[in-house]
Parts: sequence; C-alpha cells; structure tokens
Amino acid sequence: MATFSLGKFTHVDLCDLLKLEGWVESGAQAKLVIAEGQVKVDGAVETRKRCKIHPGQTVEFAGERVTVQQQ
Repeated sequence: MATFSLGKFTHVDLCDLLKLEGWVESGAQAKLVIAEGQVKVDGAVETRKRCKIHPGQTVEFAGERVTVQQQ
C-alpha cells in the first residue's frame, strides 16, 4: 500500500489528495468523483469534497489506495 506524507501540515483536503496522488487531472474532476461516491475513506464512501484527511486514514479510488502519514 502506498503512503502520502503530510510534511509539516496536520491534514489534507480529500479533493487535494486525489490531485496530489495523480488520480485525477483537475480539482473539478476530483470534486465530481467524490460527489458521485467513487471515493472511500477508511472503507466508507465519502462525499464531502473538503473532508479533512488526517494521519492514519486510508483513501481508496479506482483501485488505488493510499495511507496518510505525518512526516
């Protein structure tokens, strides 16, 4: 499973994480797939575009999975 490091930050918005991981090409596309229920956080469908993702949480989309870590 892949990991994503927050660096000095305490969280990342879900729509931003999808873009940073390269899973979508734009913020608009990220917001669309989230709104459509295609993204899971810790195994549950998440439809809040700006959901705050914190260290230890796992995000899944289109067969990809990443766990967020604090650096």
